[in-house]
Amino acid sequence: MPVLSAERRLARMAEAVTLLRRLDGAARRTPVVMAVRGPKARALAADLADTAAVAIMPDDPRAVTMGIAADLRSRADLELAFHAAVVGDAVSPFMAPPDTDTGALRAADSLLQLPADPGAATEEILRRREEGGFSYVVVGANAADRLAPVVAELAGR
Repeated sequence: MPVLSAERRLARMAEAVTLLRRLDGAARRTPVVMAVRGPKARALAADLADTAAVAIMPDDPRAVTMGIAADLRSRADLELAFHAAVVGDAVSPFMAPPDTDTGALRAADSLLQLPADPGAATEEILRRREEGGFSYVVVGANAADRLAPVVAELAGR
């Protein structure tokens, strides 16, 4: 398939969700999650989505990602998600290039990374929920076992 412009991709997303809502009818609502970054995608997510997954770039410091989250929260009552491509020094291969500089992510206080220690990861996820309103975190399969205690801790809160 040809690569479409950002504007055309957003238009297709709007068309697809509009059709989905028609198919849903009045009796149900299929949840829609949109990955977003720029202002046009954020506006579309505010109009159509139930959850917005903030697309974080490797060189984004915490303040940039939190600014995007704040903008989304000001536009609509959306659930927010982020991807943690790195846990400790383990890079999730499908989420980030294998040569990702984990030290640079930590230095930038990037939300792409979580600490390896389950207790520290729990506190960081709670911090992101408090500061940014994030409800969901997506991690790679290579980090799932390491973060199982985090999930258990958060489920008990």
